[in-house]
Amino acid sequence: MSKKYFGTDGIRGKVNENIINGEMFFKFGLAAGTFFNNEKKNKQIAIIAKDTRLSGYTLEPALVSGLASAGMHVFTLGPLPTNGLAMLTRRMKANMGIMITASHNPYHDNGLKLFGPDGLKLSDKIEKKIETLIDQKSITQFSKPKILGRVKRLETGNEEYIKILRKNFPKNFILKGMKIVIDCANGAGYKAGPALLKTLGAKIISIGTKPNGLNINYKCGSTYPKKMQKAVKKHKAHLGISLDGDADRIIMCDEKGKIIDGDQIIAALAKRWKEKKILKGGVIGTLMSNYGLGKFFKKMKIKFIRADVGDRYVKEKMKKNKFNLGGEQSGHIILGKFATTGDGLLVALEILFSLRKGKKASTHFNVFRQTPQILENIEVKDKNIIDTAHCKKSIKLANKIIDGKGRLLVRKSGTESKIRIMAESNSKKLNNKCISIIRKAIG
Repeated sequence: MSKKYFGTDGIRGKVNENIINGEMFFKFGLAAGTFFNNEKKNKQIAIIAKDTRLSGYTLEPALVSGLASAGMHVFTLGPLPTNGLAMLTRRMKANMGIMITASHNPYHDNGLKLFGPDGLKLSDKIEKKIETLIDQKSITQFSKPKILGRVKRLETGNEEYIKILRKNFPKNFILKGMKIVIDCANGAGYKAGPALLKTLGAKIISIGTKPNGLNINYKCGSTYPKKMQKAVKKHKAHLGISLDGDADRIIMCDEKGKIIDGDQIIAALAKRWKEKKILKGGVIGTLMSNYGLGKFFKKMKIKFIRADVGDRYVKEKMKKNKFNLGGEQSGHIILGKFATTGDGLLVALEILFSLRKGKKASTHFNVFRQTPQILENIEVKDKNIIDTAHCKKSIKLANKIIDGKGRLLVRKSGTESKIRIMAESNSKKLNNKCISIIRKAIG
């Protein structure tokens, strides 16, 4: 059975429309708090972080109120990268971590990502149970006045997160002499990103570190890497790092300004980890991973498995197959050796560690030839349009045309009201033709 509120990456949508509003966030908090309180008899703890969206000021208090009404103690951390929240959920031995974010989406969207005490995103099974509680009468979930939860603000979240990241690397790891551009997308990593790199002695050119509540992901960050590219060329930097709104994605560029996407980053990491005998099992990618990446791993004799799109599904397959590396082309990369979810800053550190002895980014990356791939996102009123007979017929036709020459993927976005179409082959003309057929059917 499909879920009512949760998508592939938590809950997400436009603010003050449908479910992204104060009333529903109170219900989410009350339901999540009730679920975890039902699991154990002792007092439960939830920690909350957020990105920099203006709507966070209205949604966070509602969420906190719901959790406290269910009898949970709550610690709020303010703006913090998503994996920082996951790491601190484990460190503080909290029962639940909640990230208020819409990740790479524009400011007018917001949502939630929920983590369990192990720092992992909640399973579909638990999300379904929480959804059942959301739809129950609130009065049945209220705690007695004497056992209401308490709320406290913690101001040291970013500092603690940076300490955890640093502990994963040798104390003598420094970046003195390196010039790095970092674009924080005016999002959750705007404090931690530059601060982390400065502790390593690098010279930093910061972009996207002046959030105003409305400029998150706006013409900056991993979804708009042009800003990073220009800055790298202008300042003659060694490397560019671009995060998304909640800093769980990373896109990079080398010293020449050439973009390095998630697939190229994963390939470079896997190659190095195999040489250092760090790689366990193989690599998990997704249905969106480039065809050339699969060919590269076959040549390297590295086992490669595709998961459904979404970092939670990548992590699930990593856990099932006991792999310690996986990720998406979009820059969601999970380093199983260090983290339970995607972390742009952690990936950046791992890359920088491999470049610390003066190796150029342009030679470290671009380890495989990418198959030409076109991705088109079509905004729709109803994502179920691709299940209609007319659309199915067009998708079947496009698949027939590209069969044996490439690959086609048509799917509903799990986070936006969009249909995502990907065509991949050595012929750009063929890719465009297949996408055009489906685009016309969607209308």
